[in-house]
Amino acid sequence: MPAWVVDLLNRLNSTFVVDGRWQWFVSGLGYTLLISLFSVLLGLVIGILMALMRLSKSKILRAVSGIYIDIIRGTPTMVQLLIIYLVIFANVHIDKWVVGFIAFGINSGAYIAEIVRGGILSVNIGQTEAGRSLGMTHKQTMASIVMPQAMKNILPALGNEFVVLIKETAVIGMIANIDLVGAARKVQSLTYDYLIPLLSIAVIYYVVIKIISTLLSKVEKGMRKADKR
Repeated sequence: MPAWVVDLLNRLNSTFVVDGRWQWFVSGLGYTLLISLFSVLLGLVIGILMALMRLSKSKILRAVSGIYIDIIRGTPTMVQLLIIYLVIFANVHIDKWVVGFIAFGINSGAYIAEIVRGGILSVNIGQTEAGRSLGMTHKQTMASIVMPQAMKNILPALGNEFVVLIKETAVIGMIANIDLVGAARKVQSLTYDYLIPLLSIAVIYYVVIKIISTLLSKVEKGMRKADKR
């Protein structure tokens, strides 16, 4: 067996097998997906609220949502994470993964707000006028007519936002080594091998994102077929 193959097998053994280190990667992947999922859900709540405020007739509500979106989209995610962890929750005992999903959720909310706003504006104004002509209030028209149609345009973009979040959560390593990057760091601190752990998590990220992207693509195609019917 060639020497390079033996060396590769030994490095893989040190990365995954010794002391059951593969469990660190499984746990890291679990935290990565958990944080991403909760972040996109929190971001969806914030995003819908901010989008409706942005479309409101109130100048104050439009200004508040505009400032929020502008600041969040104009500053680095890592800086936002550190501010929330080191300043806002400095004296609060809270799990670091919770801090992470709150920070990423707030960040995601600004982008989802624009996605939702764009989805709402994509619905023909005649739909809103039809609802109002039937005696429905603005809220009833939005809830029963506009939003169901807007969601068809919003869902694909939300799926892409989830994929982006999976990659962005890597910066949670600034406050805790609980994700995939954290698993790689733990192995590196013991083996002093940087290449194999980093390549390993790169492959894991790629495979997971590829699977999710494929599933999202199938869902989108299914929605298109349903529209044609």
